[in-house]
Amino acid sequence: MFGRKKKTPPPADMASQDVQQPRVAPRSPSEAIKPMAAPPPPPRLRRRRGGMLSLFSGLLTLFVALAVAAAFGFGVMHREVTAKGPLPNDKVVVIPKNTGTNEIADILKDEGVINQPLLFEIYALVNRQRGQLKAGEFMFKAGISIEEAIETLVQGKAILHSVTVPEGLTSQQIVGRLYDNDILTGDVLETPREGTLLPDTYKFERGTTRQQIINSMQAAHRQALTQIWQRRSSELPVKTPQELVILASIVEKETGRADERPRVAGVFINRLMKRMKLQSDPTIVYGLVGGKGTLGRGILKSEIETATPYNTYVIEGLPPGPIANPGRAALEAVANPSRTKELYFVADGTGGHAFAESYDQHQRNVARWRQLEKTRPATEPDVDRVDPEADMRGTISPPAGGLPDGKRSKAFDASEGTDKDPLKNKTFDLNSAKTVPVLSEP
Repeated sequence: MFGRKKKTPPPADMASQDVQQPRVAPRSPSEAIKPMAAPPPPPRLRRRRGGMLSLFSGLLTLFVALAVAAAFGFGVMHREVTAKGPLPNDKVVVIPKNTGTNEIADILKDEGVINQPLLFEIYALVNRQRGQLKAGEFMFKAGISIEEAIETLVQGKAILHSVTVPEGLTSQQIVGRLYDNDILTGDVLETPREGTLLPDTYKFERGTTRQQIINSMQAAHRQALTQIWQRRSSELPVKTPQELVILASIVEKETGRADERPRVAGVFINRLMKRMKLQSDPTIVYGLVGGKGTLGRGILKSEIETATPYNTYVIEGLPPGPIANPGRAALEAVANPSRTKELYFVADGTGGHAFAESYDQHQRNVARWRQLEKTRPATEPDVDRVDPEADMRGTISPPAGGLPDGKRSKAFDASEGTDKDPLKNKTFDLNSAKTVPVLSEP
């Protein structure tokens, strides 16, 4: 127990060192550097593509190629159509109606606006504007590009011309003015009825017909008359829109001053209310010459007494129709006249008129007018007016015994020569003394 020592086992690593490994014969040098041959890769399996997949792939490739080509082509086209054009100066070009895109391109090429008509057509087609190019008269700016030229034709901003029709012309005179305008085309189908056209300035494009202007004037008249009639004074003695137009035409011919139209209308309204004859020179003229509108000279005494349906020296009330085409202001003046007691007016020598409520006051106004006339150089009688120097005593206030030989003028009625004689209450012309008696010097 004490004499023998117990042997401890050797460490594991030591024990492993003592284990005898099997001996391997050394390789020759050639064997030591010879690599081992790798096995060959497995054969690749080739899958067969389906027909639809192949077609889709081809189409996608083609689409991409076309898109790239289109983008490139559109970029080139856009650069060309936005480039400055060859036109050296601003130029007006007329594009006739019913002209196709290719014809428009040729016109612009001939006029020097563009130099690539084919590109013009292609760009108009690409932008879906081929059928939107308008006809008319257009102003093309110097150096305008193809794109801008197309935009000008698409927007249709054609050059506008205008024709001005003054107030107070007859329908026949208005038609004559339209024929004097060489930009308008075509004929007027028939002369419109008097008083159915609204004088104004009308704008139009080249190629517009004269009948189209007439139609526009008639439509404007109907619209204005409807509006004005609706807001007329309730105290008017005129009962229909037509009567309003008739009286407005007389007011229009009597004065050209806007501030006096309501006052002149008030005088005629007052005379109608009192059943007094209007006695207006323009009605004499229209009764003699109709739509011609002018005598071209002064009115003769015999013409004052000539009975016509329009001569308000002879007839009572309104004539059967308008004597001209009144403007909007004259229509407004009659619809809402000045509220006065005035029954007379006469030119005051300054372009305006002197108004009066009584005949005595009116005589004084006439006397002042005559004094002013004497200070002026001698001139020819006013066209379409009564000669103010004529001795008109026989037509205004005949002596108590009547006219010589007991004859009566057709201009007189049964009250002639009495205190109720309506011919004493004359509406004198706004530009001349008309048929006033020769007064003694004040």
